Amino acid sequence: MSEVLKEPIFDENTNVNVKEENMVPYEEKGRTTVDSQDGTDFDGDEVTQGPFSSLSFEDKEISTSGSENKLSHPQLDEAALQNASSDEEDFHDARDKVSPAASSASDPSVSRASSTTTISTQNLDSGPSWIEHPKHIFVLSEAGKPIYTLCGDEDNDQTVALCGVMQALVSYVADNDDSIRSIRMADTAIVFLVRSPLILVGTCRPHRLTTQQLTVQLTYIYNQILSIVTLNQLNKIFEQKRNYDLRKMLAGSERLINHLSTSMDTDPAFFLSAVRCLPLAPNVRDVVSESIIRYCGGKKGKKVVFSVVMARNQLITLVRMKNHFIHPADLHLIFNLVNATESFKDSESWTPICLPKFESSGFLHAHVSYISEDICLVLLSVDRNAFFELSEARVKILERLERHNIITAIKTSLDTSEYDCESLDLPEIRYFLYKSRTSAQFTSPVPALCYRSNPQQINRLHSRFLTIQNRFLVASRPVKLCYFSTSNETILGWITQSFELFAVLPPTMAKITVLTAVNKLLRWIKKEEERFFILTAPTF
Repeated sequence: MSEVLKEPIFDENTNVNVKEENMVPYEEKGRTTVDSQDGTDFDGDEVTQGPFSSLSFEDKEISTSGSENKLSHPQLDEAALQNASSDEEDFHDARDKVSPAASSASDPSVSRASSTTTISTQNLDSGPSWIEHPKHIFVLSEAGKPIYTLCGDEDNDQTVALCGVMQALVSYVADNDDSIRSIRMADTAIVFLVRSPLILVGTCRPHRLTTQQLTVQLTYIYNQILSIVTLNQLNKIFEQKRNYDLRKMLAGSERLINHLSTSMDTDPAFFLSAVRCLPLAPNVRDVVSESIIRYCGGKKGKKVVFSVVMARNQLITLVRMKNHFIHPADLHLIFNLVNATESFKDSESWTPICLPKFESSGFLHAHVSYISEDICLVLLSVDRNAFFELSEARVKILERLERHNIITAIKTSLDTSEYDCESLDLPEIRYFLYKSRTSAQFTSPVPALCYRSNPQQINRLHSRFLTIQNRFLVASRPVKLCYFSTSNETILGWITQSFELFAVLPPTMAKITVLTAVNKLLRWIKKEEERFFILTAPTF
């Protein structure tokens, strides 16, 4: 029986309609606003529960029976949608709050009533061509020393000067017992994430990424750094030498951060805090899991904590040691390591990796190998000397999978797993994201042609989804249902204990048609859930 974690319960009586103009982050024309933080930290990482995570909002484990891992879909009725369409409801980002510390300081250059600072932007657009890139990510130490930059060179004089300014801004706000969160201008958004002893800064041109998306990305970049240098190592280094050049320890790993940054621009898995599973018949997936348990379990299984099988950035199965859980954010780091390292395809590899959500103070040792052209097996062990034992286990696992024709079944699924809404007899729906919250997994179709022809349109939709998602998670007034209509499309966002859904429909569609289409979609997902999701987590 699998162990799953209960979801936070939202107030079922609270519904909201979000107007388009209220969805857009506040910005003054020609001015720059600095948002400060009032103590409620948002790391861009929704805490998810289920067989892949032991974290709740209080970092406590809560167990339920395996039967609760089945998806349960309430019916959406017109009354609920009517309640969700109140035009009097204003949308406010959960993080756009006035800081208590900001209201007590007396610096005349800062408007403490609104927690904003006006600064000049006259010279920000001047400089070499690398500055003209639409997105930048900077990592620097609290001493202002550059560690990583997505574009340009850390040793460039202008990069060094920019990092000095960033460090000064963080220090200035910190001196007033506050922390800087973002600077929003008419043409650029700048987001800060302070994770002592590091400062991470992301900038983006408008209409590409929102401040929420940048915060999510910076959090993942920070976790990627911790996967290379553990938190204990990081703190010890900078305690001994505040001006240490961390690039020495990150040398050769820049490709991981670069690949992660590129992936986050297009993959909804990151803001959903979920993984995409390869659709497979349950008996096929069970054979893969049973093979891993047979040859990595028992006495030798004590050395293997997690076993992951993946193909083309999709999860096939995950087997874990009993009472140990893996967070989706850690799975994303494993996926990124595999996808960014082409040399893994040539031979078996042995590499240390820290999974920050699982244990930020130490390394696991990963045996990484491809058992087919697109199918990768990752065995994570606590024993640094277990390479040869795991290599033998890999051979036996592969032999059993081939004997049962599992490799062929997986390859067939890889070639045929894509689907669109028309094939589901749901032509009214242009696109959707469905996340099973109990298992931290999601599925989505190929977008309609009107979005497929322009990738920026999909990015725009994902930005809207994230804005609605943040509204779901506002602690002071969470909502369950959001009906958001523009001249381009209608978006229905819906969150329950068991699922999170974002559906895109035509803007002129009547509400009763929206209700019918969404309920029909939920019935189809319920019917296919065993094929699209791993509902029970196999254990050693």
